[in-house]
Amino acid sequence: MDRYEYEGLVRRLEAQADNAPERFRSKVVMLSVFAYVAVFAVLVGGSALVVLALVWAYQSERTATAVNFGLLALTLLPVLYTALRTFLMRLDPPEGRPLTRAEAPRLFDTLDKMRNRLRGPAIHHVLIDGEFNAAIMQRPRWGLFGGHTNYLVLGLPYLLGVPPNEVLATIAHEYGHLCGNHGKLGAWVYRQRRTFDAMYRKLQDSTARSWTLAAMATVLGRFMPYYNAYTFVLSRQNEYEADRTATELVGAPVNAQGLVRDTLLGEWIHERFWPKLYAQADERPAPAFKPYAAMRIAFSASYDEWATQERLAAALRRDSDLLDTHPSLRDRLDAIGQRATLPPPLERSAAEVLLGPTARKLIEEFDRDWWTRERANWEAQFHRTSRARARLAELSKRNLAELQSHELQELALLKADLESGASAKPVLEHLLRLPGGPYPKAAYLYGRILLAERDEKGLQYLVKAADADPSLAEEVGRIGYGYLRQHHGEAAAAQWWERFMSRHEAAAA
Repeated sequence: MDRYEYEGLVRRLEAQADNAPERFRSKVVMLSVFAYVAVFAVLVGGSALVVLALVWAYQSERTATAVNFGLLALTLLPVLYTALRTFLMRLDPPEGRPLTRAEAPRLFDTLDKMRNRLRGPAIHHVLIDGEFNAAIMQRPRWGLFGGHTNYLVLGLPYLLGVPPNEVLATIAHEYGHLCGNHGKLGAWVYRQRRTFDAMYRKLQDSTARSWTLAAMATVLGRFMPYYNAYTFVLSRQNEYEADRTATELVGAPVNAQGLVRDTLLGEWIHERFWPKLYAQADERPAPAFKPYAAMRIAFSASYDEWATQERLAAALRRDSDLLDTHPSLRDRLDAIGQRATLPPPLERSAAEVLLGPTARKLIEEFDRDWWTRERANWEAQFHRTSRARARLAELSKRNLAELQSHELQELALLKADLESGASAKPVLEHLLRLPGGPYPKAAYLYGRILLAERDEKGLQYLVKAADADPSLAEEVGRIGYGYLRQHHGEAAAAQWWERFMSRHEAAAA
């Protein structure tokens, strides 16, 4: 099943889910049960065949027949092993720094009240990690059998940048996935999906050793796209229900405010905060500030940078896609009946309120661990940049007409990396006018610079680069699709992508 067939299937299933949600849930349950029974049948049937083959081999008076039955039993053993591993497979627990009730009594008291109100299962572990996110993850204790362990993972940046009531909305959303009938079903289907994905990968790695494993991989390979499509649509449906849970707990205005803040601030952190921090490695052998200590001030000080109508409008233009079960911001706000407005500046963070003095302790721990991981790469980058600056100074002393094409390309790359795209443009324009081309790397860089300036002629240069160097096609497609999706919407991006891929495939043929 190719991308377009899969997308069409998902769209049809979404219509079914919208028209008859309970009937669609029943179909997903039946499909999941079928998958479960199929693996169980392989396990039981394969075991029976092995036993019968061994019995026949033992009772056979012909040596050749005994050997054949013995070989059959040996051939089936990998199948049984794989099926048994499916039932007993354990998923790794999420990573994070464990947080105890003694360290954050107010947070745990809040979680207890939430659990009592929503009548959900226990949260067994609370973990803190370095992401701008919050999530609840459920891990089976005995593969497909037995109880489950629930983990609440809270990102320290998230706690530092979001007020307490919005954090509670996010936790309630995540907790809602485990509450009620839809929560139990969603968690069960999610575990099934993860298990069968892991089984399929295991079978693919083992197909060279046995034709039976290859046959199982082929069957699963045909089954998984349909199973993923059904479970994707159910998961998307559950996201809306989880949003309703959050709305019931904190109210629709607070939930909507949190959704907007999470989107805008989360994007700003990835686009500006971390790049700006790591950019210091070009200038300094050690950072002037550590990330987690700086976040408390940076998020508030940069409010006018990330909380803008332009950024909000761009976020609202994005459509729900097939890469994430979460609906788009626009669809989530519409579902809870709220308009998109910019969130107010942060007064007190959730870290201050819910963690108390432990927040400072966690900041120090995370900053120390971060520098331990990053120090070697940071210092190496500083030395590389120092050498690159010396080379840039050397090339910049000469006129462009004196430089050979490879030196012009090197100069442009150095200027783009160490100065700005604008300073590299004249060098690239000079190079692209020279005979002896094409110069795909130069065209690729020039196209990216133009797109960064919102000049859509950059798309033409990117396509030219991919035409001249097919190895750039995948990256060009990703950049072009992402740019158009952000500024013109999903339909325009998909249309451009289809034209580009058709052009590229025709050229390759």
